[in-house]
Amino acid sequence: MAEHIDVVAKLLQRDQIDPALLRRNLVVSGINLQALRHQQIQIGEAIFELTAQCHPCNRMEEALGPGGTAAMLMHGGLCAKVIQSGEIRVGDAVVPMLEKGEEQLGLF
Repeated sequence: MAEHIDVVAKLLQRDQIDPALLRRNLVVSGINLQALRHQQIQIGEAIFELTAQCHPCNRMEEALGPGGTAAMLMHGGLCAKVIQSGEIRVGDAVVPMLEKGEEQLGLF
């Protein structure tokens, strides 16, 4: 999440961090992905199942410098399984895939 990247930047006393340094495939904002863990989401035409937390590895020390791994703890985002591939565009919404009859419970 973009918000977590901002936190990591502050922890490392930087103005900003390029998400590519963090090995992100997708960066989203404005949604609590942790609340959707083990559920499916749709972004554009693609559907993903949010699986495990993505814990930082020692590459964060190389990419961000000393303290990089520690700064990334609990800010690593989630891993996801691709259920359906499809086109994603910048600005596409993250949409929780609800089961039939299930109501959205204010996760945003």
